[in-house]
Amino acid sequence: MHPNDVDRKRIERALATRVRYRYVSPDVQADEAGYLIQSPCCSRNVDKAGGVIDIARLEYVAASQVWRLYRKDHAQCAWQFYKEFGALHALLQFLNRDPDRSFWQ
Repeated sequence: MHPNDVDRKRIERALATRVRYRYVSPDVQADEAGYLIQSPCCSRNVDKAGGVIDIARLEYVAASQVWRLYRKDHAQCAWQFYKEFGALHALLQFLNRDPDRSFWQ
C-alpha cells in the first residue's frame, strides 16, 4: 500500500539525479495516497525569502495501477493534476528532467 518507506526512499534516491536545483536537498514525505516533495526555493521565483515550497505530489491509484503527478499552482495555492504514468520510475525520470520547468521553478 501507499505511502510506504520503500517507495519514499526510491523517490529520494531518484531526486538526486534531477537536472534543476541540484544544490538544494528536497524533502519527501508521506501524503495521503502518495508522497509530497518539498524543497527550498533558491531561485526566489516562488518565495522571495527562499523558504520551503511544494514541488510535486505523487499519488498511486491502485484501481487503475497508475501514478499521478501533480504540480503546485503557487498563485492559486492549489494542486493541479499534471500527468499519469504506468510506473513510478517513468514518473521520476520525467520529474527529474522537468522539460517545461513546471515543478523545479
